[in-house]
Amino acid sequence: MRNFVVIAFVLFFGIQSSEAQVRVSPGLRGGLNISTLTNIDDNSSKTDFYIGGLVDIRFNKFFSLQPEINYSRQGDEGRYFENGRYYSEKYELNYITLGAVAKFNFNGGGFHILGGPSLDLKVSDNYINTNPEDFDFAIVGGVGYTLPNGLTFEARIKQGLVDIYGYDYYNNDGYYTNDAILNQVFQIGISYKFKTK
Repeated sequence: MRNFVVIAFVLFFGIQSSEAQVRVSPGLRGGLNISTLTNIDDNSSKTDFYIGGLVDIRFNKFFSLQPEINYSRQGDEGRYFENGRYYSEKYELNYITLGAVAKFNFNGGGFHILGGPSLDLKVSDNYINTNPEDFDFAIVGGVGYTLPNGLTFEARIKQGLVDIYGYDYYNNDGYYTNDAILNQVFQIGISYKFKTK
């Protein structure tokens, strides 16, 4: 019983002291999307943008959690054949993304690596004969560098996990996993965290 009281006492004061070090900083982010869809013939990447907001919750000099909300223009640029000619067309999949990335800072700041999940809710598309899924789950990973003034430069890769047409490859409904049409996005951008007391 005495050991339990000592452990509870240490945990309580450890949590209290860590809460005293937590710093919350809101911010803005935006940048370039280079997106594509997997397993589509004659396709190429589409260049567009993302923009949004963040809240950086810094627990200590090495770790922070960053919830984000963004508007992300994704999709693909493909070709189709009609009347003896090839035509190019941009396929648009536009999302509101809700993410939470964990950031691991080296030497207490500056360079960091990041990773986390993202829930992407489709707000629009330009598909005429098909109806893509209304959501996607994705995994985000990347690297970045933060300047002392709060300006951050980042490069990220976002890999979608849901087939855009909703096929269930895991239960083998007539398709193979390596045929899945998934979102893939490479992002280069900047963000700025407002300093708070």
